Amino acid sequence: MSRRVRRKVAKKGVDKVVLPCFPEIEDEVSCSDSNEAVDWTTLPDDTVIQLLSCLNYRDRASMSSTCKTWRALGVSPCLWNSLDLRAHKCDAGMAASLASRCVHLKKLRFRGAESADAVIHLQARNLREISGDYCRKITDATFSVIVARHELLESLQLGPDFCERISSDAIRAIAFCCSNLKKLRLSGIRDVSADAINALAKHCSNLIDIGFLDCLNVDEVALGNVVSVRFLSVAGTSNMKWGVISHLWHKLPKLIGLDVSRTDIGPTAVARLLSSSPSLKVLCALNCSVLEEDATFSANRYKGKLVIALFTDIFKGLSSLFADTTISRTTKNVFSDWRNSKTNDKNQDDIMIWLEWILSHTLLRTAEINPQGLDDFWLKQGASVLLSLMQSSQEDVQERAATGLATFVVIDDENASIDCGRAEAVMRDGGVRLLLDLAKSWREGLQSEAAKAIANLSVNANVAKAVAEEGGISILAGLARSMNRLVAEEAAGGLWNLSVGEEHKGAIAEAGGVKALVDLIFKWSSGGDGVLERAAGALANLAADDKCSMEVALAGGVHALVMLARNCKFEGVQEQAARALANLAAHGDSNTNNAAVGQEAGALEALVQLTRSLHEGVRQEAAGALWNLSFDDRNREAIAAAGGVEALVALAQSCSNASPGLQERAAGALWGLSVSEANSIAIGREGGVPPLIALARSDAEDVHETAAGALWNLAFNPGNALRIVEEGGVPALVHLCSSSASKMARFMAALALAYMFDGRMDEFALIGTSTESTSKSVSLDGARRMALKNIEVFVLTFSDQQTFTVAAASSAPAALTQVTERARIQEAGHLRCSGAEIGRFVAMLRNTSSILKACAAFALLQFTIPGGRHAMHHASLMQNAGAARVVRAAAAAATAPLEAKIFARIVLRNLEHHKIEAAI
Repeated sequence: MSRRVRRKVAKKGVDKVVLPCFPEIEDEVSCSDSNEAVDWTTLPDDTVIQLLSCLNYRDRASMSSTCKTWRALGVSPCLWNSLDLRAHKCDAGMAASLASRCVHLKKLRFRGAESADAVIHLQARNLREISGDYCRKITDATFSVIVARHELLESLQLGPDFCERISSDAIRAIAFCCSNLKKLRLSGIRDVSADAINALAKHCSNLIDIGFLDCLNVDEVALGNVVSVRFLSVAGTSNMKWGVISHLWHKLPKLIGLDVSRTDIGPTAVARLLSSSPSLKVLCALNCSVLEEDATFSANRYKGKLVIALFTDIFKGLSSLFADTTISRTTKNVFSDWRNSKTNDKNQDDIMIWLEWILSHTLLRTAEINPQGLDDFWLKQGASVLLSLMQSSQEDVQERAATGLATFVVIDDENASIDCGRAEAVMRDGGVRLLLDLAKSWREGLQSEAAKAIANLSVNANVAKAVAEEGGISILAGLARSMNRLVAEEAAGGLWNLSVGEEHKGAIAEAGGVKALVDLIFKWSSGGDGVLERAAGALANLAADDKCSMEVALAGGVHALVMLARNCKFEGVQEQAARALANLAAHGDSNTNNAAVGQEAGALEALVQLTRSLHEGVRQEAAGALWNLSFDDRNREAIAAAGGVEALVALAQSCSNASPGLQERAAGALWGLSVSEANSIAIGREGGVPPLIALARSDAEDVHETAAGALWNLAFNPGNALRIVEEGGVPALVHLCSSSASKMARFMAALALAYMFDGRMDEFALIGTSTESTSKSVSLDGARRMALKNIEVFVLTFSDQQTFTVAAASSAPAALTQVTERARIQEAGHLRCSGAEIGRFVAMLRNTSSILKACAAFALLQFTIPGGRHAMHHASLMQNAGAARVVRAAAAAATAPLEAKIFARIVLRNLEHHKIEAAI
């Protein structure tokens, strides 16, 4: 008698709302208002075993330690019929600890040479099936010991990667030890000799399924001696003599299915095999270029034979295998219809099971190679076949189909580019729901591959939207908490790609994704470069959102990311960690993360060190982080104390041929540091002026802005101003001022030139040169004339004579507003000037140069325009310094240029506006 567990209900007002439950216990549901605890240890044995069967192997072992009763039930043979060790590091010790549970083990999956060595310690003498991945390092010796200890083996598969160190000797060992063998599939064997194949023919009389896939050499004559074989695959195997094969293999009396996919078989050999073999029913020749190039070959002329190729209708062909009419020839659900059919035809079932396996293998291999010219196949058939295979009852077929979907959409691994048409074909055929259902499986192998496919497909915005709408974000956030590193890694990759979309960031945070990602970093802080890169990349995307960046900080993300930046040696992790820290620090006054990152122990030192990385992406993101962090006064000085000035000057010196992104951030970081006059002087002393001048000559608009901004700050110091002149900076700034497509770059170049020639540099030049050695020969007068001429041209581009004349004749607000809108440089509102800088522009209004007066008034206008980010701050500085009197005098001066007077009037109006605003 099975025990029924009372289920909880949720209340809404006075009515009871019953939560969804299983039909067989629905009539037992009642309100659980009491706080009575359920004693789970008293559940009946069959219920406990059913619960344990829903858990992965790790959790089964853990749950078994709950009590003595559960421990006894936890070793029940039905729970340990199969074991998947691929996600675990399995050594001899771990295998020995599992041995007591593996007495009745029938099926084993493992990964890698270390796990292979440990297999014998499981003492699973009753093993019937062994499947191994990542077998490149497995040797003949290990392989021979495995088969010698498991004489009851019926199925042995190694692949799909190549078994480079396994030879014919190991195959002979299989033949001698495993007489019950029915299925043998090996990938990437260098040479399969006649002796090895003949040994299989002699000793393994039950061998009905053979696969020598992607091998370099297989003795085709000897294969003709394995008379028991029903299904044979040589897909991807080279050096096959098809003339010999076509005259021999048709004599195999039981051969039903033959897979020659990805080989150079031609139409003649295919025709002879189909016409000569009475037993052959299915020949799979997918992606066989020689066959496909022959336009005269017709697969329809061989009645009762099915040819599967790129040029055939796969679903229609598969439906022809069924004599009854229950399976339509137009359906794409042939496999599903077969699985649900009532007929009990074992031969038909064997064919379909084999077809599922070889199709999943060949489509995955084809997707990995990604040959040209298959777009039409993937869109019309390939995607649908993979989706159909994902519903197979064979776990390895499901996994390979999901991996195939993850692979065939990718067209550029380096830049994570995918084919949008292929991705949307998967979505149209219901692939998103299928993948999410697989991701919810208790089998970790399926979870991992399904999450990988979801991650890759989600690069496409439409698929990402569908994933979110189908509840995929919560599923991925849950998988990111997995104790299985491979599952967590792929789930983090899915969240990384989904977090690109602004509309998904909040949903990821609500699903607990931020906390899960941060926890991943602590959980796999060593030995998990893939999962760390994906987790840090996802956090970097999330940190770009103001609200999510606060979530990242609250979850311990700052500490986690700094830990990666300090300790991880993998460049991909370093790059994403630095990018995440840059984004956390990018929100300025809207949150406190900028200061928090700077205060984290070792953060600034780590970022400074990363600017010396050999990897350009790491240098770029580290410089970007330092740039953002330098907006905080304490951070700015701490960066300098950590060697940031020297490191960033060296970076700027080395990046003349680097990407515009690195150039922009290197100059930007120096711009941020140079806000401090002490840092500005240090940058000049360290040789920072020449590389910034070189960057000012860049073709990239963004680089113009940061280089001009840095030179503007440096030029505030007369010593640096002289260095700029000596190093040829005036022509570079003049070129920016007159030619850059960026108004902001032109503006800052004009301000730098104005600083340099407002008279202070002249006084410094009289005292001494900017260097300890001899000064470079320069003509200050010539440089001054060039600078002033271009400053004037720049200012005049923002003036209109007719508008200015109207504004001069009338103080009407409309006229001044019209001038303001023409003169406004939107980005200038983000600049924050110190009291000294504002004071310098105010003083410039008294300069004897009418050009500098106009430039100063223009600059003060930009800094005080209402709505500017720091306009109130600048207006306050001016009012505290009594600048209104000077501005008023400039506006009324009879000898001042018209532009200076009009701009000064607007500045006065701006000051009044901010004064009123402050009073309110």
